Order: sequence, then C-alpha cells, then structure tokens
Amino acid sequence: MLKNRELHEVPVLYELMSHPEVFPYVRHKANSADEFYFITKKTIEAEENRELISRTILDEYYHPIGTINLFDIEDNHGFLATWIGQPYFGKGYNKPAKEEFFDELFFSENIEGIFMKVRKANTRSLKAALKLPYVALANTTYPEVFNKINETEDIYDLFVITKEHYAAYKQFANTEITSTGEEVS
Repeated sequence: MLKNRELHEVPVLYELMSHPEVFPYVRHKANSADEFYFITKKTIEAEENRELISRTILDEYYHPIGTINLFDIEDNHGFLATWIGQPYFGKGYNKPAKEEFFDELFFSENIEGIFMKVRKANTRSLKAALKLPYVALANTTYPEVFNKINETEDIYDLFVITKEHYAAYKQFANTEITSTGEEVS
C-alpha cells in the first residue's frame, strides 16, 4: 500500500534507511535524522511543484517500510527509485508497491515510460527487476539514456517499463481463461 509522503514518517524511515544492506542503494542518502527530515521536506515540496512523484510504502498494518519515487521526469519519462527496509526484505512488498505506483503513474499521471538504473553489482535489485514481466532491458533501445547514466564508467544496466507493455500485462493479468475456453475477467 502507498500513501503520500509525510514528515512524521521521518524517524521510522530514517532508521530503516540507515541499515547497511539498504543505505548504499538509497538515492538521497541522509547521515542523520535531521538531514533526512530536510530531504523529505524538499521531496514533498518538489512533488507539489510536479518535479517528481514520491510515495511511502506501507505494510499491512499501515507502518512505513520504505519509499518509491519517480525522479528526473522529462518528456513523460522518469527514473524509478525504490527502497524497502531490511526487516521487510523477501516478504512480498516490492511487487505490489511497484504495481500500485505504476498504476498511478501510467493511468493517472500520464507517464509514458519508467526507467530503472540498476548497479550491475546489486544482485538483489537486478533479481527484483527481472522478476517483473513488463520490464525490458533498455541498454540498446535507449542508448542516449544508457550512455548518460554510465557517463564515467559502465556500472549500470538500464531497464524500461513502457505504458504500452504495462497496460498489456495488466489486461492479460486481469483476464483468465477457464478450462472451457471462456474468458473470465
């Protein structure tokens, strides 16, 4: 489940973000709760200015467990950045959070494509990206973006989720074929 970012979440999210298995992969790192408070305040302001889209990921008890964001929005494309706290790794929160966010981006916010840059050394994130059936490797299909994210060194793979591929996935996922061949929605 997702919700708009709020300042009162800072202490819990900062604690989760600080874990050594999470911190290296967070886009906007903070070295103190005060710094994370400032970053969160700036994130909320940037969203109000339509510069990015940011949500808090919640568990089934409505506790904050991570964040999901679309940064660097340009020409209806942006970069995805997601992190989930270490105690929640492997518990099934990643995919539903992404799909809820993608539904909002593609069907409410008019985003056409979502890029994901993943460090080639980050096996957890690479595995998570490859589990998503609507993701395509984009190193060669978006060479200008790939070259930009690897300006100094080839350390990232580029993935893309297009509105077209995601919508096709959603349509397929919402249609089941019964044993008699009838479609059930």
